[in-house]
Amino acid sequence: MRDIYSVSLLGILPPSLTSDPQVQAAAQAIDAELQIVSGKIKDLDLLYSIDQLDDVWLDELAWALHVDFYDKTLLIEQKRALINNSDRWHRRKGTPSAVEELLETMFGDGTVVEWYDFGGDPYTFRVTTVNSAATDEDAQQFLDAINSVKNVRSRLESIQICVSDDLNLYFGNVIYIGDFITAKQVT
Repeated sequence: MRDIYSVSLLGILPPSLTSDPQVQAAAQAIDAELQIVSGKIKDLDLLYSIDQLDDVWLDELAWALHVDFYDKTLLIEQKRALINNSDRWHRRKGTPSAVEELLETMFGDGTVVEWYDFGGDPYTFRVTTVNSAATDEDAQQFLDAINSVKNVRSRLESIQICVSDDLNLYFGNVIYIGDFITAKQVT
């Protein structure tokens, strides 16, 4: 039984064509290319082995799949997450949940608040995050991530960064309840 890795074009041609020397030469020339292509078939399982791929393969796969907001300088875990989720995000592109998932993948968290929830102008939204990197050197990257999956008509009104910290605060209260008594000496 023949398999795809050892098939030869000359071997599958009908006898009426194999007797022609030009067809034989063409089939042999094509066979060399077919062997190269069939050798690459083993690499098609890339989508199922993303967790084992190195940076070079991830970069090529991201390019081939048109992954939004992909940057070669990202951490390898972020690259894998972007590639794994890109198909799902492409199907839901323009929805608040797609924006939230991308922000969660890239920056740890992010919540979209639509204009009708905060009384803003139509088709505006806010992003709320606890990630302080949105204000630092990663601010442009944060904005690019939002713009890559948001609805085209929608405009980002603001990014709200909620910062929390554990503080040792002490409060004290005193309540005094009493009566004033005036004492007079009577003579």
